[in-house]
Amino acid sequence: MLLWQYLITFLLVTVQICKAEKCDEFTDLNLGHSIIGTSLKVRLLLYTRSHGTCGTLVSHTDLSAYPQFNLLNPTTFIIHGYRLTGSPPPWLGDLTQLLLVRKDMNVIVVDWNYGAANLNYLEAVKNTREVASNVTAFIQMLQEQGADLSSIHLIGVSLGAHISGFTGANLKGEIGRISALDPAGPEFKGRNPEDRLDSSDAQFVDVVHTDMDLLGFREPLGHIDYYANGGADQPGCPKTIFSGQSYFKCDHQRSVYLFLDSINATCTSRTYPCSSYKDFLDGKCLTCSQFGDAGCPIFGYDVIKWKDILLEQNQTKAYFKTNGKSPYCMTNYRMDVMIWNKDVQWGYLTVKLHGNGKEAQATINHKSLKFKKFTETELLAAFDKDIQSVEKVSVKFSTGNVLQPKRKLRILQIRLENLEPKENKAQGSLCRYDVLLEENKEVTFRPIPCEESNF
Repeated sequence: MLLWQYLITFLLVTVQICKAEKCDEFTDLNLGHSIIGTSLKVRLLLYTRSHGTCGTLVSHTDLSAYPQFNLLNPTTFIIHGYRLTGSPPPWLGDLTQLLLVRKDMNVIVVDWNYGAANLNYLEAVKNTREVASNVTAFIQMLQEQGADLSSIHLIGVSLGAHISGFTGANLKGEIGRISALDPAGPEFKGRNPEDRLDSSDAQFVDVVHTDMDLLGFREPLGHIDYYANGGADQPGCPKTIFSGQSYFKCDHQRSVYLFLDSINATCTSRTYPCSSYKDFLDGKCLTCSQFGDAGCPIFGYDVIKWKDILLEQNQTKAYFKTNGKSPYCMTNYRMDVMIWNKDVQWGYLTVKLHGNGKEAQATINHKSLKFKKFTETELLAAFDKDIQSVEKVSVKFSTGNVLQPKRKLRILQIRLENLEPKENKAQGSLCRYDVLLEENKEVTFRPIPCEESNF
């Protein structure tokens, strides 16, 4: 049965439970509360597989009234961030339910909307320490009753990422994992490690950056720091302030939706350790020999499988590209091109893969590429879909210069290699030679396996 079928069954069961009993819900405030200002109040809402959409407000000091809380199961805390308008986070229900579908666990939603909803962002920042103290006390109670700190996972969004860090530091870094989704930058940039999230706050800390140039944090904070699309502007998000509040929050919130996709596991985003996003786009970081047969680490929930080797690496910065909407994951290929033009050529490539009635496209336009006679140009080609069995390939060359005569790119050889680990590939490397590309004209050809070519 597919994951979505499990999810539907899970929801139907929990809806029936909700009808039979009272459910506690996340605090719903409005902009009026933010204007007036709110005083901190922390509520802990418990969700389990038997109560998947029906929250239970739990005591901070006594678990005896909640038989559904299983201390032998892992416990995941979801900690939200600043709430300017006071409304509940739109992603909260999906995150809770997908976690429960993936694993039998206790999910605790840390509702600190009273304290996070305030026009004065600085007041919300001041409250983060107290929220962390509250969560710390609850975890200490769980530990006293037999829970293993290694089974605790904190998922913190924005300010919630730093709350997770403070909580972990209070517990001497003994909790199992912190996943930080675009940690807040304002008021935390330039702070010492004890005043923000850092890698010593848990046994394993994974961080994703999606808005480092505005609301997020630029520098690495964990054992692995992912920079989606370079860590700043996200595809599909508004590019101008005329789009209203979406312009300010879309990039920041994308971190959560990327993480949701990784839990849903409809596809995976392979990431590549690199010194910079530019080098990644230039195809300079497409090998991951240091990770052995496992290959480059994937983004998100399942990166825990790479924990041991990432801890040995100490700190890893990894990059990946995404689509503008879900499913966000892309399929990465290494593309090698060799030309036999007499003169150096500059330009951009658009590549399409065709197979089983589907089409995937990769646009390589981050810079004008240099093609030199009998010199292999290595590129990263990130395709918007995964074509399991490639039947045809289309390539288009352009210079972007409408004032000069049309150019021709005389390709001696072209090679496409799927960068997924070998066991996940439907095909090996694909090759073609002797292809003439006239500027702005798409050429389609059938590739052949490279071992059958003349290379």
